[in-house]
Amino acid sequence: MEMDIINPHCAGIDIGSRSHYVAVGQALEDVKEFGVYADDLTDICLHLKAYEVTSVAMEITGNYWQNLYVELVKHGFEVTLANGKFTKNIKGKKTDVKDARWIQKLHSIGLLTSSFLPDETTEKLRTYCRQRQNMLDLAVEASHKMQKYLKILNFRLDVVVNDICGLTGMAIITDICKGNLDPEKLSEHRHGNCRKLKEELTKALKSICNVTHTHI
Repeated sequence: MEMDIINPHCAGIDIGSRSHYVAVGQALEDVKEFGVYADDLTDICLHLKAYEVTSVAMEITGNYWQNLYVELVKHGFEVTLANGKFTKNIKGKKTDVKDARWIQKLHSIGLLTSSFLPDETTEKLRTYCRQRQNMLDLAVEASHKMQKYLKILNFRLDVVVNDICGLTGMAIITDICKGNLDPEKLSEHRHGNCRKLKEELTKALKSICNVTHTHI
């Protein structure tokens, strides 16, 4: 059964980490390989214009599609970013050339729909939110590591303070990093908001390092 051509002047691009395969038709000679450098992306646009292509479809693959997408839009092409589950090829040996031709074929008969792309303001906000969450995750990871190594030395700071990265905890850790292992002096960093008494902090900060130095 034949299907009507919805997008007569279209191309399909198989995105890769090291090269992009561009299909402007279904013949083998209609598929051409390009690199991923800036000049290569420009060459792709010029190649498409030479074949009077107006609409381009490509699969969203990692982050590799982003630079090419920007370049295509800048050159005035209508770009359809298809989800990978809609561009899965028929069973058989998978090649980049076949994938490019398959994407072009699906796009030509109108079977591909574009994924949602936020506007510039929304994209900036989403990037800031993701970066903030990444920084929070890194801070939590660093805090857990600090707590782990303090426990190894038997500095039980986690028992006497609610947050080792609070005012009391950071002041004590900073002093420890400077080489001060005296529990009496370390407990002097107790902040007024700390619920534990100075005596309990002293007990918690008596590490195995202090015991070792005493025996020596």
